[in-house]
Amino acid sequence: MTTLLTFHENPPLSLYVHLPWCVRKCPYCDFNSHETGHNSLKEKVYIDALIRDLETNLPSIWGRRISTIFIGGGTPSLFSAEALNQLMAELQARLNFYPDIEITLEANPGTAEAEKFRGFRKVGINRLSVGVQSFADDKLEQLGRIHDAEEAKAAIQMAKSADFTTINIDLMFGLPGQTIAQALTDLQTAIDHQPQHISWYQLTIEPNTVFYSRPPVLPEEDLIWEMQERGQVLLAQHGYQQYEISAYAKPGHQCQHNLNYWQFGDYLGIGAGAHSKLTNVAEGSINRSARHRIPERYIELAGNAAVVSDKRELSKDDLKLEFMMNVLRLKEGVHPSVFLQRTGLPVSEIQSQLQGAEEQGLLEWNITTLKPTARGQRYLNDLLQFFMQDKKNMAVQE
Repeated sequence: MTTLLTFHENPPLSLYVHLPWCVRKCPYCDFNSHETGHNSLKEKVYIDALIRDLETNLPSIWGRRISTIFIGGGTPSLFSAEALNQLMAELQARLNFYPDIEITLEANPGTAEAEKFRGFRKVGINRLSVGVQSFADDKLEQLGRIHDAEEAKAAIQMAKSADFTTINIDLMFGLPGQTIAQALTDLQTAIDHQPQHISWYQLTIEPNTVFYSRPPVLPEEDLIWEMQERGQVLLAQHGYQQYEISAYAKPGHQCQHNLNYWQFGDYLGIGAGAHSKLTNVAEGSINRSARHRIPERYIELAGNAAVVSDKRELSKDDLKLEFMMNVLRLKEGVHPSVFLQRTGLPVSEIQSQLQGAEEQGLLEWNITTLKPTARGQRYLNDLLQFFMQDKKNMAVQE
């Protein structure tokens, strides 16, 4: 039976645009990406499909303003500045942007070109996320990256010269055979480039990847935890404030798009395999949907209802778990009232679980605070167990 939820207003709304192609798929990658050479990209055909997809979804977001846009992949920087100019012009013609909208593009150092980066900046992209992963050539080779350390450093300098408002460096730790000293050297190299944001996260082995079928030997868990703790100290010493499990920013440069995810806001996803989560205030429901993953099939179906391969309304148990899965990633958590605002459910729905987690020292909860403790951050999976009423309904976020 459908559960009617009570909403007083729409949550913030973001747009996610998926460009699914890359030069070579990395063995750890479980994102919807497909290998291609740059010359075989049918940029205009795909962008036209994106706009058809968007237009069929405009009624579901009518009147709402877009607070952030994230162009992910794949390797979006394979696309030309001209193609992204077309995309941005088409989006602006159909959507209402906030004046200070954050627009992020993911870039791979192996596809970096100074003129292209300047072109991206001119079309309105103000945040560039550079997927470095490591500054050690042997680790990059193990990770299947198409760039080396010098190309990574050059790409960061190109981004700085293009004058993006925020530059993020994606960096991994816990790599095959990596020592604590090597992990900290990688991190210090990233810091030395003075980006405004660093995403520093542990390599994990995901299903449906090459590493899953042929797993590398990773450092022991205690060693990885020490890498993380010492790295967090190093980041703090250089003015990077941790605001999420793997996100560190200089003041004023937190990723607003990801914050909207983690605070359980709404997002419309367009592109092959893109996911959406949208609140329907009038009907008292929250729905998730996903598009076809294969680019050719997506292009064929874009603009038709059949482009959506999966759609479902979230149940109360879904909402409770998904909300906590997201907000408990945030170091400072959220105000408890956000639970009602974003799920349409009263906090009493999870009161017993909150109390149980608090008794175990995993959660801090009062009239102004809902956040994980330091212990809860380390044992996040144990903390989430309190909210897993139905594990089968656990959602996967892109």
